[in-house]
Amino acid sequence: MSNSIYDELLESECEIKEYELEDYESNTPRWCKGCGDHGILSSVQRLLRDRQIAPENVVCVSGIGCSSRFPHYLKTYGFHSLHGRALTVATGVKLSRPDIHVLTVMGDGDCFSIGGNHWLHSIRYNTNMTVLVFDNEIYALTKMQASPTSRQGQYSNTSPRGAYLDSLNPLTVILGITNCSFLAQSATWLPGHMDATLQRAWDHKGLSFVRILQKCPVYMPKNFGETPGDYPAQFLSHTEGVPVDRGLLRTAPAVEHDPRDIHRAREIAQDSERAPFGLLYHNPELPSYEELRHGRVTRMAPQERLDALDRKLDTFALKLDD
Repeated sequence: MSNSIYDELLESECEIKEYELEDYESNTPRWCKGCGDHGILSSVQRLLRDRQIAPENVVCVSGIGCSSRFPHYLKTYGFHSLHGRALTVATGVKLSRPDIHVLTVMGDGDCFSIGGNHWLHSIRYNTNMTVLVFDNEIYALTKMQASPTSRQGQYSNTSPRGAYLDSLNPLTVILGITNCSFLAQSATWLPGHMDATLQRAWDHKGLSFVRILQKCPVYMPKNFGETPGDYPAQFLSHTEGVPVDRGLLRTAPAVEHDPRDIHRAREIAQDSERAPFGLLYHNPELPSYEELRHGRVTRMAPQERLDALDRKLDTFALKLDD
């Protein structure tokens, strides 16, 4: 399949009015005051405004959790699915409508725990969509249970003596999955960096996975430190990566990293001393799943699909004698 689908979509978006931020604003968010979800929502809305993406050409799919209220607050098509099942719904949407943008939103428990199996295989399928995981290292909606990314020793309602196990490292897991094509990480307390990261992810043809670290102001207010400089981090710098503003270097150092080098990306992801912010890995040469799948079948125009469906249904209709 060629890129004609995407070209036609972009052309249709250029023919309509200029969109403003309010065109992507829906219901008033009901997240807690200070929750990082507010910042991510604003970042996505700015992205759609800057790219002039028609709201009707976007589908936002979520699972269950605080983050999964996202489709209710973004004025696009939305699907609030089941716990851990957002990626399966999003994959189905994209395969049936490869001409529209699909944004998938999940929390750390939603994706890495109950949705773990779908998470692994969605990376392998490399369907062309943007995936955002809001990771506050706790189950917040259900009132403070440990999640896979909760740190060892973290107290919670399900670990009153502290979590026994080391936390799951999603970055190393993703980089070990076949067909991984895009992996980046940012944080809600770095709004400029998060904006640039989402812009980079949106442009990728394939599954772009962005892990966004965020504080839970109610249950984990000090989890990532009091100020940005308190959290040990390093920014990944490269001409093909996410731009690093000079002001950020006051809070953490920058290291040169070629995002096409998966071996170096794995080394960086395994660093337990400093969290990497930026583009860890990017392989734009990998074909997306819908390119492989639709490339083997003849694409039909919408009216042709309807006619074919009518003919098939007619075969089940009861035929009465005249």
